[in-house]
Amino acid sequence: MSETVESTERPPSPPPKQRTGAAGAAAAEFERIYRAQVDAVTAFFARRSAEPQAVADLTADTFVQAITSFGTFDPRRGTPRAWVFGIARRVYAAHCDAATHHRDRVQRMAGRRELDPDQFEELVDRIDAQRAGRDLLVQLADLPESDRLLVELVDIDGLKVKEAAVALGMTPGAARMRLMRARTRLRGTETTKGEKK
Repeated sequence: MSETVESTERPPSPPPKQRTGAAGAAAAEFERIYRAQVDAVTAFFARRSAEPQAVADLTADTFVQAITSFGTFDPRRGTPRAWVFGIARRVYAAHCDAATHHRDRVQRMAGRRELDPDQFEELVDRIDAQRAGRDLLVQLADLPESDRLLVELVDIDGLKVKEAAVALGMTPGAARMRLMRARTRLRGTETTKGEKK
């Protein structure tokens, strides 16, 4: 009498060639996104920080988070640009929160690679080039945070309204209305400042 024995073996893995093909395609797609967005992300941080090392670290942190979560990127939900800027916005928010606890961060930062003089000089130039953007960010300080972030992403960082809406987790219609109200409020602030002079 023969007994049927259930197999506990796993099904065979796909051949290495197939895994490499899919992984290679994902790596190539991520590299394309990185090359297309790295300058814009660096400029995003250069408008928000005057320290070259911080700009380099925040840019690197954004793309580290992007590559580790690349499997969750869905082009049907938004453009690669909107996805990367959503990550950059969260990285910057976390950086600002952590800045209040600077002493705790010193130990973590000790292991970071220092910039060489050429990299340092290049980032100083980029930060100088973003001075006007930093001035505009000061003017935006009076807006509610969600409106300020929307104006930053559209008017400073150059995202389309739909892309900014995805990055901020709101509908495109709501983003358009908020943007229109925020711009109207900013024009009113500029008029008031002009009258005081």
